[in-house]
Amino acid sequence: MTMETLEFQAEARQLLQLMVHSIYSNKDIFLRELISNSSDALDKLRLAKLQDGLEADTSDLHIEIEADAEARTLTIRDNGIGMTRDEVVELIGTIAKSGTAELLTKLKEASEAKGDTELIGQFGVGFYSTFMVADKVTLVTHKAGTEGHGTRWESAGEGTYTIDDAPDAPVGTSVTLHLRPKDEDDALYDYTDDWKIREIVKRYSDFISFPIRKGDETLNSMKALWARPRSEVTDEEYHQFYRHISHDWTDPLEIINMKAEGTFEYEALLFIPSRAPHDLFQRDARRGLQLYVKRVFIMDDSKELIPDYLRFVKGVVDAADLSLNISREILQQDRHIQMIRRRLVKKVLSTIKDLMSSNPEKYATFWREFGRAVKEGLLSEPDNHKPILEIASFATTGGTEPTTLAGYVERMKEGQEEIYFLTGESRSQVENSPHMEAFREQGYEVLILTDPVDEIWVDAVPDYEGKKLRSIARGSVDLKKDEEEKEPEGDFGPLLGFLKEKLDERVKEVRLSHRLTTSAACLVSDSDDITPALEKMYRAMGQEGPRVKRILELNPNHALVSGLRAAHERGADDPALPDTAELLYGTALLAEGGDLDDPARFAKLLADRLARTV
Repeated sequence: MTMETLEFQAEARQLLQLMVHSIYSNKDIFLRELISNSSDALDKLRLAKLQDGLEADTSDLHIEIEADAEARTLTIRDNGIGMTRDEVVELIGTIAKSGTAELLTKLKEASEAKGDTELIGQFGVGFYSTFMVADKVTLVTHKAGTEGHGTRWESAGEGTYTIDDAPDAPVGTSVTLHLRPKDEDDALYDYTDDWKIREIVKRYSDFISFPIRKGDETLNSMKALWARPRSEVTDEEYHQFYRHISHDWTDPLEIINMKAEGTFEYEALLFIPSRAPHDLFQRDARRGLQLYVKRVFIMDDSKELIPDYLRFVKGVVDAADLSLNISREILQQDRHIQMIRRRLVKKVLSTIKDLMSSNPEKYATFWREFGRAVKEGLLSEPDNHKPILEIASFATTGGTEPTTLAGYVERMKEGQEEIYFLTGESRSQVENSPHMEAFREQGYEVLILTDPVDEIWVDAVPDYEGKKLRSIARGSVDLKKDEEEKEPEGDFGPLLGFLKEKLDERVKEVRLSHRLTTSAACLVSDSDDITPALEKMYRAMGQEGPRVKRILELNPNHALVSGLRAAHERGADDPALPDTAELLYGTALLAEGGDLDDPARFAKLLADRLARTV
């Protein structure tokens, strides 16, 4: 058959123009794509021999890279399955794939925005990426099992290509790139440079299961740590790999190996760091796991494989049954990816749970570094409330060491039906809160929650093992009273009504308290109202809403409150009483760490009152 000059399919021409005029920042992945194609060809040859009985020599399947600096050429060849003439026309001359229009739109948008060339790998147009770095590409191929000549294909990427016979072509495929001049301003490197070739192979193709050779040297390790039994890998090898993928120079806290076989196969190697990264709570931080498909690196930060509350987990997932052309959009919907994600989460959480008993010191380090992030999962994944709560630890009034909820429940007093907690900015503030007084006096243990996320998740989690979580700063409290506790003397009804009238703009109710033993007053949120701290958080995020009024509770046995009742009985029109009411409210607000609306006014009222007592 003689030489033919053919036109590319219309969509292929558009794609070629995008590649020729590419303004992508990372052109290196063209080599990844060619190596991936070669690896596929080697796999297909080996499979054809095993399944179809194809007569072929598979004793030394390999990929070879040859660079010629003088001729400015780079050749990638393999001794794989090869292609027929018709297959070359079909596979390279056209884009016979679904989603072509979407592909072109996304590539064009990425190009105009100087976006990420990962799009190339995601849509299976790897061969076309060669035109980012070459002004002419020559392909020579010979299909295994066919007699006669091979096929030579060549194009400058300008809308047409030539195809001809290649009489002496060996079985396999070679792709020769006639490289463009080096232009580092356009991120176009000299791809004949030995160091550059090594860098690209190491980053993208190190775990390809066939040797990638340059001269007499093999450039890739072919050692996928995740595919090797743990007994065959040293801790130092794991640690070196962890440092490579995480850029963390400390050793990991824990190593997790996973392997799934059956209808959907994948392997995973995960690491739990020993310290939190500085950007753990920054929105723009890079996170996610590395995704490989059949040892081919696909993407660096696949967020779809791990939920955000486990964003500190580093590692690799290698799926056997995914397409190399998978995109982030497809990842979000792919049921296999969702299945992998669920299993990874289950494994990570169970590993942490095992640490609690097998290595309490490691667990304590983990929770100190990452507990705040893990608790975010109580908001985002209701289905995992139980396993997350089982690995959580909380500060407690029951001692200096954190407690699990299981430990708390074991120590609950007879007749206690709820798990008590109090949120605040610090342990000191919580421990000294007026809300704690009756609980401390009667020996009830209270969880001390001081992380900002604690203000939110406690409302999302209804209970633990049937025990409701209950804030001691919300709603009414009806602790069992000491039989000798005296009921308040006198009628406080008129005073409560007076205070409600004077403080009407600030409080929704004034009532006597069962939670105070030493303080005169405290402020309580109604059962269904958000807390002041949560209200402040929303305002900080720009979500300004109406101020929530709270309940003022008075300790009837405190001298100030009983004295105020007596003063009100003597003369309800005493001009000093409204100021006293304001001072009482202000001290209750300050006692819980709240902010006064008008600190200057409060200070003046307090100074005037003190002046009358000296």
